[in-house]
Amino acid sequence: MHPHPPDEPRASWIPLILLAVAQFMVVLDITIVNVALPSIGEDVGLAGPDLQWVVTVYVLLTGGLLLLGGRLADVLERRVVFVAGLSVFTVASLLNGLAETPGTLIGARALQGVGAALLTPAALSLVTGIYAGRQRTAALTAWSAIGSAGAAVGVVLGGVLTTALSWEWIFLVNVPIGATAALLALRVLPANRPAAGRSLDLPGALLVVGGLVVLVYAIEGAAEHGWGSARTLVLGGLAVALLAAFARVEALARQPLMPPAVWRIRSLTGGGALMLAATGLLVGTFFLNSLYLQQVLGSSALETGLGFLPFALAIGIGAHLTSRLLPKAGSRVLAGVGMALVAAGAIALAAAPDRASYAADLLPGLLAIGFGTGLVFPSASVAAMHDVGHNEAGLAAGMLSTAHELGAALGVAVLAAVAGAGGAAGYEDGFLVAAGIAVASAAVALVAAPSVKPAPGARAMAH
Repeated sequence: MHPHPPDEPRASWIPLILLAVAQFMVVLDITIVNVALPSIGEDVGLAGPDLQWVVTVYVLLTGGLLLLGGRLADVLERRVVFVAGLSVFTVASLLNGLAETPGTLIGARALQGVGAALLTPAALSLVTGIYAGRQRTAALTAWSAIGSAGAAVGVVLGGVLTTALSWEWIFLVNVPIGATAALLALRVLPANRPAAGRSLDLPGALLVVGGLVVLVYAIEGAAEHGWGSARTLVLGGLAVALLAAFARVEALARQPLMPPAVWRIRSLTGGGALMLAATGLLVGTFFLNSLYLQQVLGSSALETGLGFLPFALAIGIGAHLTSRLLPKAGSRVLAGVGMALVAAGAIALAAAPDRASYAADLLPGLLAIGFGTGLVFPSASVAAMHDVGHNEAGLAAGMLSTAHELGAALGVAVLAAVAGAGGAAGYEDGFLVAAGIAVASAAVALVAAPSVKPAPGARAMAH
């Protein structure tokens, strides 16, 4: 059989390779930092709960601005937005590698998040615009694999670069790649005509980012000041007020970032909640265990990176198995089972002795959490998109991606705050809370998520 019918256009794969390299850097920078955290903390003077901001501020700004970045890609030329986002990301990577103070490092990580929020939706829009038919299916399949590959490569590469060179190189390695990709993009990527009559809803974007930053700041300080302290309560109240103002602005805006009608789609909100929880537990596990392996067990950065490799592979195996089981078992069962496995893995990690053995005490829990989240991600995606109409598909996908990024930020913030408040028992407390979140999420899967059984051969959107 001829792979492409005569009337089906065939585009070059070079643009996809270029876009995939840029997106790979964005995904890589979520996990590559975790292994280097102790070294970063020692050099720039970050310790305790403050160290989590190196991870949190990046995913927080990416998730908070992702929908605005998608709207910019519609209002302006997509190639221009992509190159702008990639340029910001590359410059921020250079600033990170040169940072010598906590403020400079956190600020540069925030700037990286802004670049990622511009780059990612523009890149995906270009992929769907350049390719059609079977090529588009193949391109999107390759695109969805970047997430799992980036997570797996990130933990190992972070250990290799930190050990062989220094932690600065986990950022500096992006500079030549990003600069080259930006220059090639102007030659390789096609121009497009921007959509007419679109508005940006800047007030909504500023309110949601402001509310989320204040919320995470309140949670981060709770370990030191107490959950019932005036600081925590005032900041928590301010965060609620900003997010309420965001909801009000969205209700009145002519072209809101998140139309209120979309929030009433039960399958989307249920699937989004599962995506948020699964990502939070996953990235929170990376964060706590990176510190535990190096600061408590004395593992090197390279040993820590290699120790996370089975964890990352378990995620990919779980996601691959889910694509085969969904037509028979359905999304509700697989998401519930996945979250139950995450809860079991978290309890196993919480029960680890003070001087734990990696193979006997930590690896079983890590494998259970990795495999469990691998089951949840595709199931949550399928469930979330089940009742979404064609005209709302792009927006719903953007909301799901936003839940993915914000879950990472909130997961690290919550687990780091609990662990920081627990002192010597912080690691145990953190994973007991993680187990509780996983149990609650399993209940959400059984109650709020529809039981979707896609046709055999259909592919779930991976994250």
